Amino acid sequence: MGQLFGTDGIRGRANTYPMTCELAMKTGQAVGILTQRSSNKCVIIGRDTRISGQMLESALAAGIVSVGVDVMILGVIPTPGVAYLSSAIESCGVGIMISASHNPYYDNGIKIFQKGGIKLSDDQEANLEKMILGPPIDLPSQIGAIVAADDAQSRYTQFLVKKFDFQKKQRKLKLVIDAANGAASFCAPQIFTSDIFDVSFIHNQPNGTNINEECGSQHTKDLSDHVKKNNANLGLAFDGDADRLIAVDETGLQITGDTLLAILAKFAKQSGKLENNVVVSTVMSNVGFGNAMAQLEIKHEITGVGDRKVLERMKETGALIGGEDSGHMIFLDEQTTGDGALSALKLIEVMLETQRPLSELAKVMSVYPQVLINVEVDASKPDFMKVPMVADAIKEVESQLGKQGRVLVRYSGTQPLLRVMVEGPEEELTRQCCEKICEAIRRSL
Repeated sequence: MGQLFGTDGIRGRANTYPMTCELAMKTGQAVGILTQRSSNKCVIIGRDTRISGQMLESALAAGIVSVGVDVMILGVIPTPGVAYLSSAIESCGVGIMISASHNPYYDNGIKIFQKGGIKLSDDQEANLEKMILGPPIDLPSQIGAIVAADDAQSRYTQFLVKKFDFQKKQRKLKLVIDAANGAASFCAPQIFTSDIFDVSFIHNQPNGTNINEECGSQHTKDLSDHVKKNNANLGLAFDGDADRLIAVDETGLQITGDTLLAILAKFAKQSGKLENNVVVSTVMSNVGFGNAMAQLEIKHEITGVGDRKVLERMKETGALIGGEDSGHMIFLDEQTTGDGALSALKLIEVMLETQRPLSELAKVMSVYPQVLINVEVDASKPDFMKVPMVADAIKEVESQLGKQGRVLVRYSGTQPLLRVMVEGPEEELTRQCCEKICEAIRRSL
């Protein structure tokens, strides 16, 4: 990672470096030049519902048109919508999504897709960063134009719904959908329509500051309560930019990304659609996921954290299915990035085809107790394994758990946090082990 780009674009607190208007404008200029070099004519920009989104949208657009490239404003749309339209709009050279994903409203970020809906490579990010942080760019005499794309949401939703024919199904599932007061708030009703589902929506009234606030994929208690109260078959929770999905079964139990990925991989194999018999997940996946893949005789590839890493390994191995426990799931024959709505539709397809409730489908894997704690650290992020107190604590826990668990400690790619994840044979022991490492970090870092 460079000075600006983390594991998923540029991210930080809005109106504070690097998420300032000045840097957004320079980013726009650099992206505009990148677009010109690819012989394309325009850049598309989408955003989630954060109050700072329009400010950054304006700054990015100003930078892009100042170097003679046109801008198409998509408005509020999920990140996968930007990825799709980056490929579907012929003149588009680059797609930009303004979002900080599952973070609080006061954060924001800039995610960049090249033509075809693929996130930038490390080399491309490094070249952009040089331009952004370098000397002022010589401006041409020709200025680009800014136009609004009024049909962006409908084009994205139609791209999704035409893949599934639920009209022929006699069973009408009862759904509760949590839009996280984010980008899914406006498009979800166009995807999960009342003529196909018995559906109700919660947390779909964004006001600029309530995105992800005690709702969405990070906070499913309210969704669980609504599912139980309404005797629903399924609860679906998206994050702020709707590229993640976490589900709630008919009993109100949260079903995380690993289990959803296992369900979808099993169904794909049984349907003869699991290309190369391989699935990709990350080092953060639960031990139980690997065990489930072994039992299903599916090759399991493990990669680093981030949907970009997942996509890279999928391409290397020929996999069509990959994802993260956080709810990012990629179906490479249909999308180029994590897509919460597409994942939800595929899950619904499995439930209707198998005529089984989610609670039964989830038995495909046994979830090991997992505790994840984020510890705030200095932004310089020193090598924690060179700090004796931290290194010793990690080694002690690993020795204590042996083959019955594992420890994973890593820095966040988007925030000044050290993430400590411990899996073990039972909840209390796992939590104690995780707290032991976290206390060592708090004392020494």
